[in-house]
Amino acid sequence: MRKHLSIFILILFLLPGVFSLAKTSSSSDIRYLFAYFTDKNENRNGMHLAWSADGYTWMPIGPEHSFLKCDYGTWYADKRMRDPFVMKGPDGLWHCIWTLNWDGNAIGYAHSKDLVHWSRQSYPKVMEGYEVRNCWAPEMIYDDENRQYVIFWASTIKEDGVWKTEPGEKYDHRMYYTTTKDFKTFSPAKIFFDPGHNVIDVTIQKKDGKYYMLYKDERIWPKAKKELSVAVSKHATGPYLPTGDKPFATDWVEGPAVCPLSDGSYVVYMDAYTRHRYEAKRTRDFRTWEDVTDRISIPKDAKHGSIITVTKAFVDNILSEVAAARKREDLRNERLALPASLKEAVPVEAEITVEGGQAKKISDHLFGVFFEDLNYAADGGLYAELVQNRDFEYAPEDKTGNDPDWNSRYAWELKSYKADAPAEPIVLEIDTAAPLHPNNPHYAVLHAQSTELDLINRGFDGIHIRKGEKYNLSFFSRIQGKGQGILQVQLRNRSGKPLAQAAVKVAPGEWTKQHLTLQAVEDADSASLSIQTVTPGIYALDMISLFPQKTFKNRPNGLRADLAQTIADLHPRFMRFPGGCLAHGDGVHNIYNWKETIGPLESRKPQRNLWGYHQTKGLGYYEFFQFCEDIQAEPVPVIAAGVCCQNSRGGGQQGVAMCDMDAFVQDILDLVEYANGDASSKWGRMRAEAGHPEPFHLKYIGIGNEDQITDAFEERFTMIYKALKAKHPEITVIGTAGPFNEGTDYEEGWKIVDRLQVPMVDEHYYQTPGWFLNNQHFYDSYDRQGAKVYLGEYAAHLPGRPNNLEVALAEAAYMTSLERNGDVVSMASYAPLLAKEGHTQWNPDLIYFNNGEVKPTVNYYVQQLFGQNAGDEYLPATVKLSSLSEDIGKRVPVSAVRDRETGDLILKLVNILPANTQAQVRLNGIEVGDTRAVKTVLSGTLENTDLKPRTFDCTVGREFTCELPAYSLTVIRIKIKSVY
Repeated sequence: MRKHLSIFILILFLLPGVFSLAKTSSSSDIRYLFAYFTDKNENRNGMHLAWSADGYTWMPIGPEHSFLKCDYGTWYADKRMRDPFVMKGPDGLWHCIWTLNWDGNAIGYAHSKDLVHWSRQSYPKVMEGYEVRNCWAPEMIYDDENRQYVIFWASTIKEDGVWKTEPGEKYDHRMYYTTTKDFKTFSPAKIFFDPGHNVIDVTIQKKDGKYYMLYKDERIWPKAKKELSVAVSKHATGPYLPTGDKPFATDWVEGPAVCPLSDGSYVVYMDAYTRHRYEAKRTRDFRTWEDVTDRISIPKDAKHGSIITVTKAFVDNILSEVAAARKREDLRNERLALPASLKEAVPVEAEITVEGGQAKKISDHLFGVFFEDLNYAADGGLYAELVQNRDFEYAPEDKTGNDPDWNSRYAWELKSYKADAPAEPIVLEIDTAAPLHPNNPHYAVLHAQSTELDLINRGFDGIHIRKGEKYNLSFFSRIQGKGQGILQVQLRNRSGKPLAQAAVKVAPGEWTKQHLTLQAVEDADSASLSIQTVTPGIYALDMISLFPQKTFKNRPNGLRADLAQTIADLHPRFMRFPGGCLAHGDGVHNIYNWKETIGPLESRKPQRNLWGYHQTKGLGYYEFFQFCEDIQAEPVPVIAAGVCCQNSRGGGQQGVAMCDMDAFVQDILDLVEYANGDASSKWGRMRAEAGHPEPFHLKYIGIGNEDQITDAFEERFTMIYKALKAKHPEITVIGTAGPFNEGTDYEEGWKIVDRLQVPMVDEHYYQTPGWFLNNQHFYDSYDRQGAKVYLGEYAAHLPGRPNNLEVALAEAAYMTSLERNGDVVSMASYAPLLAKEGHTQWNPDLIYFNNGEVKPTVNYYVQQLFGQNAGDEYLPATVKLSSLSEDIGKRVPVSAVRDRETGDLILKLVNILPANTQAQVRLNGIEVGDTRAVKTVLSGTLENTDLKPRTFDCTVGREFTCELPAYSLTVIRIKIKSVY
């Protein structure tokens, strides 16, 4: 297990009293913690803490450090945490529950030993079986009598098809409850407290063997109450009966929280929300009350929470943890520009020593590419198809109903021509009565009995064609009725001039595939495809496709040549596919299914792209494997771990039903057979029929993608991993450790990897340049005998997400550390790879493009310099600077690798200083074979975005000098005879 904990934190964990309040604690040792939320960021900032020594004056910690954030649901609609309630159980753990959303039947749950490091989250559907509007303000008590937790909350339900609400209102809450012993299984929800009117915000305090319930009268009619009263019971589960006393707090208050003081009294805090402040009353018996509002001081913006009693040592531990987190955040926010206080310390001189006799073996496939159909990377991008919505399968759901024009007609236009009359737009008919294939049910119908029709496709931002180039057009057609028809096909420029044309006959009966070749007579940057009816008839058309003949390696159904070549020029040692979040999808129904991406195009099943558009799956698994072979990259398919993305609509992460998991696992085993099986096997034969009888030699499979690590995930991942290990021990399975380099998912993911002895784990993190600069030793402490690491997604991000030299050099510095740790880091891939201008959902990206241009970024050239100059041995290199400043030292990282195939020694020298650095290089135990070497330099100002490397000849030897330009990456490739 990889732990990045400082020594002082470990010591604090061992201190007595950190996790429990000792019974012998004196009043001076007692501290109180208030757990609360705020309305900031739409309740997405999580749980905050404030501490107090006396129960009256509260100091915010952080001041608004987020100790626990909710990971339920989508980024744009969910991830909220309201009403956090924390209590300590008899198991010694702190248990937290909270309100998830404004609607739904679930609540949030997690536990912790120290309120800093949290368990996996779960979202129990406590109102399952009811038609419910909401589950609000959950709290709990421990029932000593029955040794169980009693969880209670407010809900409005529907009975007999009618919502039970106050007249004209949306809610009429009653309190419900469930019981649990383990927070995994829960009893069916029952009524907990029904005073005969709308009620909410219940909290319970046990005193002298009785349970005192404080509750809010939530009535709107006939007069809004919004006051707090008391009910009491002898048992945790009730029944609770109102005391009959007058409300102890009136005038628009809510969210009571009880603070038990050391003198035996209780301070009840309440949110006076119309007055934008907290108020408080003190009691000893929950019948007589003293207003102590003038004595309290509570954090501004604090909302409904809970109060717990702890020790001073416990609070000190939290304060230390937060101080350490703030220090890490300061380092994270550091920019690459040298602090003003150190600018007088440059330029510096460097002595760089490489030790040839201490070489160690590192991964020979360290740098690769991460492909995901994000930012129109596939359809409209790398996939060379020029017709948009070729299958008429665009659907409003692709964009979750947010674009009324996004449907089967999108990108198409139908015009009617009559003699001596201008063309008129008419509605294109879409039918599903007799589809070409069940997976593509929609097709176009042209009713041309009395008029000529012109069906026009505008492509993806137009169709880019070049003079003299040939284009392959194909489509399926049939006449609905008797007789033959004739269609004329044209490529037209923006003004309507035909640039290429051909005609084809259409027969009645079954669907027939048509093949035509069009050769352009002129260039056009924004052409369109036209299909005109020449003779009367009813024409049915589907799968209308246009490809340039010149695809990458001239593959049919191939890839855009210039984009594919730009990727190939990175010299990637592997390629990941199909993502990314796309792999595990937006809901279980949207999980990427590899079997739907192979075979004839008309049989492939298109679907909504998680990133908010349509995926044809024309660039499927066969095309992926073929491209990897063409560029000599190892294929790394990533399959969902039986769960969808935790950011999915409809409730976040959901699992494939366990009754369906055997079939799900078999699909993964079938993928191995498709890639590697003999051509006589079922799936190997399908590969051979597609044109590749020889195996693709698949070696790796990723299971899961930055998943939230839950019990559902672990159960399904374990099932998949064990099946793969048993059936295909030759395949390296790659596990996952969540979307960040720290936190619950990272820790829990690594626990699973260690327990199952998974050979490799996929880590992801997008960080600031400061983080990469200050974490060049991140992998130094990783266990060399444990699982290897695939750094599957990483990039440096600045505000505004630019692709400039600052982020690129931060990545370069970090990549030198990846080489140094190449014995534990097996693979690394920048992400995302591609982005079409005008269609980006994510920035920054490695390569931008439009229909006619490919625009590599400065980050691309860093990746290329490392990819084209990779090695399989690392030679220890030390840097001694004329300055002893750590801030200067970390800005001159170096790496030395040897490519045993060529015998070359490759030096990568990064200078993140504002002045040139004179370097004296010494090669110990290395015999240079040729004093002539090639030096490649990428340099500029930190703000530069349009930079390319420059190559020079240089002279080298066992000792030589080299000038490292300000803000630069320098790569020197040296021919050597031997290492000793």
